[in-house]
Amino acid sequence: MIKEFKEFALRGKVMDMAVGVIIGTAFGKIISSLVSDILMPPIGLLLGNVDFTNIYWSLSGEKFKSLMDAQAAGAATINIGLFINTLIDFIIIAIVLFLVLKPINKLAKTKETPAEPTEKECPFCLSTIPLKATRCPHCTSQLK
Repeated sequence: MIKEFKEFALRGKVMDMAVGVIIGTAFGKIISSLVSDILMPPIGLLLGNVDFTNIYWSLSGEKFKSLMDAQAAGAATINIGLFINTLIDFIIIAIVLFLVLKPINKLAKTKETPAEPTEKECPFCLSTIPLKATRCPHCTSQLK
């Protein structure tokens, strides 16, 4: 069982997938930082000094100064601003993946050249015969 697991884990596709997951996780963290630390502050400023991380709805009905205060008090909240940040993260990651995968898919769609024929049809009996045949094995006709 250990031998089988070792063979499975060391196959090329599994290792490629592991590297992809690790890089994807790191890329996701970079995009999250880009959205929350660079993009959302200017967008919030343009919308009238809105801090998206503090857009939430307290289910208890109590008013809190910030989302952190509500969470510290143990209040149940619906975190609308954090959801917006996550949604923007997803959209940016989807666009980047599309831009990266589009050329790769284009390269993968290379035209396959058809294989040269190895057989031909006998003009007399219409049976399939080898391309280099000089006489049909079915009807014994002489071929050119």
